[in-house]
Amino acid sequence: MKNDIHDLGLVLDSKVKLVVIESWDESRVLEMLTGLAVKRGLGLHVWSVTEGLQRFGFGGAMESEGDTREPETALKLIKHDPQPNLYVLCDLHPFLSDNPRLVRLLKEVAMADGAHKPTVVLVSHALKLPAEVQRYAARFSLALPTEEELLAIVREEAARWSERNHGNRVRTDNRTLQQVVKNLRGASHAEARALARNVICDDGAITQEDLPELNRTKFQLLDLEGVLSFEYDTARFADVGGLANLKRWLAERQSAFLDGKTVDAPKGVLLVGVQGGGKSLAAKAVAGLWGLPLLRLDFACLYNKFFGETERNLREALRLAEQMAPCVLWMDEVEKGLATGEQDGGVSQRVLGTLLTWMAERKAPVFMVATANAIDRLPPELVRKGRFDELFFVDLPDPSVRADIFRIHLARRELDAETFDLAELAAVSEGFTGAEIEQVVVSALYASQARQQSVDQALLLQAIQGTAPLSVVMAEQLAALRAWARGRAVEAG
Repeated sequence: MKNDIHDLGLVLDSKVKLVVIESWDESRVLEMLTGLAVKRGLGLHVWSVTEGLQRFGFGGAMESEGDTREPETALKLIKHDPQPNLYVLCDLHPFLSDNPRLVRLLKEVAMADGAHKPTVVLVSHALKLPAEVQRYAARFSLALPTEEELLAIVREEAARWSERNHGNRVRTDNRTLQQVVKNLRGASHAEARALARNVICDDGAITQEDLPELNRTKFQLLDLEGVLSFEYDTARFADVGGLANLKRWLAERQSAFLDGKTVDAPKGVLLVGVQGGGKSLAAKAVAGLWGLPLLRLDFACLYNKFFGETERNLREALRLAEQMAPCVLWMDEVEKGLATGEQDGGVSQRVLGTLLTWMAERKAPVFMVATANAIDRLPPELVRKGRFDELFFVDLPDPSVRADIFRIHLARRELDAETFDLAELAAVSEGFTGAEIEQVVVSALYASQARQQSVDQALLLQAIQGTAPLSVVMAEQLAALRAWARGRAVEAG
């Protein structure tokens, strides 16, 4: 707060007469401006369409011949004020879109010259000024709370809960508390307080089970719906069969990413491989392993028929991902959105340029996981070294991994894996992907229900024999993909 007051004071010292503050936290903005007005001995007046012009802190409407709830009346009064007072206009922007007289009045106030002229501060969650006015305005952004401030907010809410519950203390541990603080980053002071209150109030405890719900609530609060979607059910890494090299690579870099204290913090990985090989599950598992929210960028929703809208949508999605940081940003089948082509009017090239610029310049802890099936369709600018920390190739699972995958999917369906010959199932399912193995188990379940019998080894073997795996159907493409990955990518398994 002190830094905000100091910085805004510097803006006012520049003698600018129109200041724009975009913030969802209106009460905090008014609190800050009150402190600034008191410190400088200035009068502070606040306008809203419901109350008109009011002397803030003292109450009562300003004397005027007209109704100051009308924006034009209020601005005329401000324009003729001979004192250097502060006027805060809340949510004025809807009236500026179709009222040229109001726009002109605001411009005249902004152009006023002299130390004894009033200063107008426009406050709203989002504010786009008319072209005639915007060059006369200075924009000011409130600083988001630091980790120390977020920790203080959580502790304050814990103390309040304790007071309301006969002195009982909120249960937590230091590791979970630090994770909560990190996941609150990007929220304003008021938003962080509301999120912390939600975590604590249900059971008086802050646990690991609260983290997914905290991230989901934060996502909804920040209104990030659109081309970004929140993946609530991130898989545990134990649920991913194989991928030992990828798991080890991620485990070695987990603390470096979460601490954020190193210059060379991990940036992301590109996963290439056959369809159904487990790339998407691995992307979900990264978030589950690191305890981070997982955001999925949907390229199908990204593209827009209007010129420039697609790139704007991508920039907005990336900006919102930074608001959710630290997080994992999953771009599934990235080649569908970035594949170069000459029939799209250059949209894919502009999207690629926007993404590459963000990847090179981003500061927020957003770990990018991109998955691709057709590596030959990816632009070389994206694949080259330095864009991602590592390029992993996800091949078909070997026999031991196939046995693990059978064990995982049988257990998920409450079937005792120990009653099955997993070694035989793994041997017979040569060339199957993880997704195809899951479908084998599902098919056996359907067959058992139809025959009113329990799932047994014979039903699983029958389902395997009735499946033509992708490695057979697309043998030539798989061979070409393996040949490309040899020497270019690290084996994920």
